[in-house]
Amino acid sequence: MVIDKKLAKIVPHERQIKFQQTEFYAFVHFTVNTFTDREWGSGTESPEIFDPVKLDAEQWVKAVVSAGMKGLILTCKHHDGFCLWHSRLTEHTVEYSPFGRDIVREVSDACQKYGIKFGVYLSPWDRHSPLYGSGKDYDDYFIGQLTELLTNYGNVFSVWFDGACGEVPNGKKQYYDWGRYYKIIRALQPDACINVCGPDVRWCGNEAGHTRKAEWSVVPARTRDTEKIAENSQQEDNDKFRQRKISAWDEDLGSREILENESELVWYPAEVNTSIRPGWFWHESENDKVRPLSELINIYYNSVGANATFLLNIPPTNEGLFHENDVKRLGEIGDHLRKAFAENITGTADVTYNGTDIKSKILSDSYDDFFIADTPSAVITVKWNSPVNIGHIVLKENIRKSQRVEHFSVEALIDGSFEKIYENTVIGYKRIIRLENIKTQGLRINITDSRTEPTLSFIGIYKGE
Repeated sequence: MVIDKKLAKIVPHERQIKFQQTEFYAFVHFTVNTFTDREWGSGTESPEIFDPVKLDAEQWVKAVVSAGMKGLILTCKHHDGFCLWHSRLTEHTVEYSPFGRDIVREVSDACQKYGIKFGVYLSPWDRHSPLYGSGKDYDDYFIGQLTELLTNYGNVFSVWFDGACGEVPNGKKQYYDWGRYYKIIRALQPDACINVCGPDVRWCGNEAGHTRKAEWSVVPARTRDTEKIAENSQQEDNDKFRQRKISAWDEDLGSREILENESELVWYPAEVNTSIRPGWFWHESENDKVRPLSELINIYYNSVGANATFLLNIPPTNEGLFHENDVKRLGEIGDHLRKAFAENITGTADVTYNGTDIKSKILSDSYDDFFIADTPSAVITVKWNSPVNIGHIVLKENIRKSQRVEHFSVEALIDGSFEKIYENTVIGYKRIIRLENIKTQGLRINITDSRTEPTLSFIGIYKGE
């Protein structure tokens, strides 16, 4: 079919591949709001209130690493306009606070020390700057701040924008020059992905951790319309907005039927972002409201395990530390994931396609050596000499060849016959299948519908309890 060939031509940029390989990473919301018990600041707060006397960026990063996260994005400036670095462009910064130190520098250095990626959030809405609402003069100011962050703190893997855009007291509104912002990012940090209000990674559509049943990476180009993204982003401090779910009308963004009449398509994978607490910033009243482990693990499997990435916010306290309850939960997440994926038993099985051994191609987890079928459907058989307990299955397509699989199922050999134990649509970058410790001597992975010849770069079958 013509549509299938068209879809299979849409492939990711290398920066997008590297971003999806990051999988699970942290958001850290920290500013004057931490000291005023607010979610959004007014821009009138004095730097004098900002004094996190015990701030320890290494404590943050070590907790993040304990959860199995591979990156950290810091809110370098939120809507209040207070800068966590020593900006030359304003005195509304940490430099003029009692604390004084460059927090962006300390977090960037800690990320480098412990081997995770560093990213920056810079709000385009600045409720403090008198330039906001002036048009080009404010854009010049914003570009200057971007330049400082992208030239002074090493490699940046993500530049994260939301679309919040409020009016200034005189009633004027700032119209952001997104194209100009993107151009300077590409020039200064070409490997950085631009998230949400940007062309590389899209927002899943809510801040509650809810996900679609099928998350496609090939979607209509119109989903990347920055003005529409901004219109649908949060424009006021609103608990209801933070907890809203995905609407039924945007449940399907990338099926063959949806894309058939689209004139332009893009590779635009999804990011799921939510907070470990009800709010994005720390509130003492929420110290006992850290999300349960089971809920966070479910979000992980429905994001990282369903062709999206997972951005989990952890807000430091007014002392400058992650709260002990948050640290404990992060460690529990990491313990769960390390246990669940401790032993890949695929290597102990015979793995065949049409009678040909393909084990070396699907164990390397490499896009350079991968399995590709002869037709748009395929059956891969996995057999052991004796029964094994299986807890999880991980499948990955070679996304350098686009996202091809549209339907697949898994059967298990139980009591001498194959029984269907799972079916779904999307594989994409990664699909994690959770099983209830099924005891079996073999599996069949049936790719029943694909846009063109399907690929698999990895099959991981993990031992259950």
